[in-house]
Amino acid sequence: MGLIWGAIFSVTKVAVSTGYKPFGIVVWQMVIGITLSGIAIFASGDKLPNMLRHWQLFLGVAVLGTVVPNYFSYTASAELPAGILSIIIALVPLFAMGIALMMGFEKPQVRRLLGAGFGMVAIVLIVGPDTGLPDQSKVGYVFLAIGAPLLYAMEANFLTWIGPRRLSAPQIMFGAMIYGLVLAVPMATVLGQQITPFQPWTLPEFMIALSAVLNWIAYVGYVWLIARTGPVFASQVAYLVTGWGVIIAMVFLDERFSLWVWLAFVLMLLGIALVRPKKAES
Repeated sequence: MGLIWGAIFSVTKVAVSTGYKPFGIVVWQMVIGITLSGIAIFASGDKLPNMLRHWQLFLGVAVLGTVVPNYFSYTASAELPAGILSIIIALVPLFAMGIALMMGFEKPQVRRLLGAGFGMVAIVLIVGPDTGLPDQSKVGYVFLAIGAPLLYAMEANFLTWIGPRRLSAPQIMFGAMIYGLVLAVPMATVLGQQITPFQPWTLPEFMIALSAVLNWIAYVGYVWLIARTGPVFASQVAYLVTGWGVIIAMVFLDERFSLWVWLAFVLMLLGIALVRPKKAES
């Protein structure tokens, strides 16, 4: 799951390279996700979920886990290196821990608070002078990108609070993406960000489709893991997403980073290691 999710940042970087806008990409992500979810549901012998009975669950996942965070990620992808986004996504478990503490799902520990501190220092190193950003005018996009892990962390705790309602991960994804499509289509239309599939496909179009498939696979796994292990443990996937994301960006996009970014990378992983629950707790 970490490998697949880590690859999405580099794939998305190519997808937005010709100027495709976030909500247009989100619409096709929802369409492909609905199709894959439907196939998975029928293949497992389950039924399509009741869209009205579980509307709170589906709407929450759609807003917190798909439409809004993907808007942030796709917007930032056009301006920031994929490796930087891979490091930023590691904030998921740090945010998840803080939210879980406020909601009473976790108990405060000095070790975990120290881990969150390392994560914050890592972000300071990324946005500071002489870093791996294309230029300092891109700092605002770093903070926009931070919105994605914050929302993923909120979603993880939301799912723990509301519960899966005896629905499988594909059923939850089917319902959430139906609601997500209803939200994304008007936004893409009003903002003029529609993407038509009826055109000659080049690399960016294929990358949009690939990112949708990879996102669905990783996201179904994430929802499944949250239901079985809780928000803090499930968010540890960010550990692997960060590592794989940086490696893939270096290999396939030839990205290179300054010493400050590598120090931020180490601090972020150290922060996650401190935040992660002990085996006895998980």
